[in-house]
Amino acid sequence: MDEKRYIIGLTGNIATGKSVVLQMLKRLGAFCIDADELVHYLMRKGTPLWRAVLEEFGEGILSADGEIDRKRLGDIVFKDTASLRRLEEIVHPTVIVKIDELIRSSDKGVVAVEAIKLIESGMYRKCDSLWVVTCRKEQQLARLMAQKKMSEEEALLRIESQSPQEEKVALADVVINNSGDLKETWQQVKVEWNKILKSLENLRGGGSDVIS
Repeated sequence: MDEKRYIIGLTGNIATGKSVVLQMLKRLGAFCIDADELVHYLMRKGTPLWRAVLEEFGEGILSADGEIDRKRLGDIVFKDTASLRRLEEIVHPTVIVKIDELIRSSDKGVVAVEAIKLIESGMYRKCDSLWVVTCRKEQQLARLMAQKKMSEEEALLRIESQSPQEEKVALADVVINNSGDLKETWQQVKVEWNKILKSLENLRGGGSDVIS
């Protein structure tokens, strides 16, 4: 932790509810960074990252407007471990640089960075606290099928392409169980938020507003 900000690294496997927790942290006052949204921005048509991905995977991943069709790209990489690894090798360095820039530019005391590959990319080592969001596998499957309009086979491919949830939990400083309703998740987030406020108060010798 530096004197200016406390960094929360927020991760978890697909469809566990990371974005829900990120929005809760935003409501509590954190400056929030969504790595997936950054990828969308950094991979838009004509950018260096767009060209690098296109060179690796070919024009078949493009939609009619020349943008990268993430579903087409996903159909390739989630069926082949080597292709997924190669995509991550291309994307992660650019995203990490941009996240570092955003963190340095923030004037908030707490910054939350949500990234599904936070651990695998090594970004978690720069965080003061690693939060892992969990839920049951059947919930992941149901959410992907409902929210992303995926078939069961497509959803399972994405779930099984990731490292086991238990491996992430083993590294976590905080585990948010998102298997219940939103009220239960909110209560967990508030408890951990108040712990951070207390630690910052002790570090800086100032006051803090505890959320009840």
